[in-house]
Amino acid sequence: MKTNQTNTFDTQPQGQEQERERKAGTAVLVGLVTPEQPEERTQEYLDELAFLADTDGISIVKRFIQRLPSPNTNTYVGDGKLQEIADFVKEHQVETVIFDDELSPRQLRNIEKALHTHVMDRTILILEIFEQRAQTSYAKTQVEMAHLQYMLPRLTRMWSHLDRQRGGGTTSRGMGETQMEADKRIIRNRISLLREELKKIDRQMMTQRQNRGKLVRVALVGYTNVGKSTLMNLLSKSDVFAENKLFATLDTTVRKVTIDNLPFLLSDTVGFIRKLPTGLVESFKSTLDEVREADLLIHVVDISHKNFEEQYEVVCQTLRELDPVEKPTILVFNKVDAFSYTPKEEDDLTPMKRENIPLEELKRTWMSTMQRDCVFISARQKENIDELRKMMYERIKAIHVERYPYNDFLFQRYDEET
Repeated sequence: MKTNQTNTFDTQPQGQEQERERKAGTAVLVGLVTPEQPEERTQEYLDELAFLADTDGISIVKRFIQRLPSPNTNTYVGDGKLQEIADFVKEHQVETVIFDDELSPRQLRNIEKALHTHVMDRTILILEIFEQRAQTSYAKTQVEMAHLQYMLPRLTRMWSHLDRQRGGGTTSRGMGETQMEADKRIIRNRISLLREELKKIDRQMMTQRQNRGKLVRVALVGYTNVGKSTLMNLLSKSDVFAENKLFATLDTTVRKVTIDNLPFLLSDTVGFIRKLPTGLVESFKSTLDEVREADLLIHVVDISHKNFEEQYEVVCQTLRELDPVEKPTILVFNKVDAFSYTPKEEDDLTPMKRENIPLEELKRTWMSTMQRDCVFISARQKENIDELRKMMYERIKAIHVERYPYNDFLFQRYDEET
């Protein structure tokens, strides 16, 4: 029975097949400047969107930005800007247009009619990258479910080529409508199967976590591409896949690590990102159980990024949504070797910006806030790693002694000997 259901799903709508097979080579980006989102921030978001596109193998040839009070409910941008984009796409034979926000089904339908080319939004681009990066059956199942949930309300446009004229007799449904309803039923059934599969895997993973005993659990968290996997490899002496791409790691990796005489479990989790699709957050909540069950969080931040403070806040907000209980956290500023700043001229009276602040001043600012729980390192250059290890040892030992008070004497004796 299960095989038959899977085979039914494999007979997918032609529109969906064409969309998944159509690999975009060149693309333009589209973003908005609104009262809530100034131009500087819009450009930063488009920089990240371009990085996402590059991760997906897409080359960006131009950016389009428009100022609006809010996104147009029908076409996201205004009619004039949409025509400008359409003219450019036609003249330069651009294969894809990527919008920086999630488009509603109506927006997507109207934009495709106007542009006559492949249209993507930020959500579907992230989903495509997740599909490429997923390695385990668990991650693949999570991504497939998120993709289907995104696709379900947008099926109408896939059957626009079919005639919806009234049929003979008493029926009032055209061929296109009938096919669309059949596709929706297939997808809903598939989503139900995937949910059951995820529940089964969740139970297996819960059993695995219970079998790990009472070792202290430490989880690496942070924005995508901040160097968590590189740090994981360094601390655990393992070979977790690490690459200068967004979402290089999707599957949670757990390793047993020992610092001096103290063993603990270290996990590397999927990176966060601003405007992360809701479906993905829901699908990956079970993957992030490692974060919820961790005794200590290592929050890794890329200090060389010009918007590292905003990335820090995005991660903190996501963590609060996952688990309202505040956990002990060590803040690790990575990539100090890539940090750079531009000193202000003496006659420059403009307000100080992030790019004008030297590293030493940033260190003083964050260390005064985080006190003993802040360290600056370079995982790639192995700079200041001993200080991080020492900090981790002290925090993990405190958790271990609280859990097993009778071990306190052993730690004191070991510390005296070393």
